[in-house]
Amino acid sequence: MSRREDYESRTEALLQPIAAEQGVEIYDVEYVKEGSDYYLRAYIDKPEGVNITDCENVSRALSDVLDREDFIPDAYILEVSSPGLGRALKKDRHLARSIGQEVEIRLYKPLDGAKEYAGVLKSFDGSSIVVTGEDGERVFARNDIAVIRLALDF
Repeated sequence: MSRREDYESRTEALLQPIAAEQGVEIYDVEYVKEGSDYYLRAYIDKPEGVNITDCENVSRALSDVLDREDFIPDAYILEVSSPGLGRALKKDRHLARSIGQEVEIRLYKPLDGAKEYAGVLKSFDGSSIVVTGEDGERVFARNDIAVIRLALDF
C-alpha cells in the first residue's frame, strides 16, 4: 500500500463514526499534492445533498481527530465538501449507484480517434465498463479510462 493509500484509508476509518454521527455518508477520501501543497480531501454526501453546515461540522470533528492521531507528517490542507454534480465515479460503489445514468468517459489515449465518450452506464466489472451511446454499446477497459464522471445536463 502506498503512503497516499495508507493516509486515505486511515482517514476514511477515522471519518466513519463522524459521518454516521452527522448523518452523512463518505463518498471518497483523497490525499493529493497540487503544486507545493498537499490536500486531504473528504467528500461527503446524503440523499438530499450536503450543505455548508454539514461540511463545517464534519471538518471540525475530523480535524480534531486528525490532530490527535497525527499520522500524516507533511503539512496539508484539509477540505471537506460535496463530490458535486459531475462527480467522478472512482469506486465500484459509485458505479453501481450510477447504472442507468448518463456518464462521460475520458481515456488516456484515443480509441477510434477520440479520447472522450458519453453515454448511459450499462454495466461494469473488475476489468471493463459498458456504456450505451449514440453509436451503440461500447466496452472500455477500466485501465484505459483516465476519468469517468456523471454527465452534467443543463
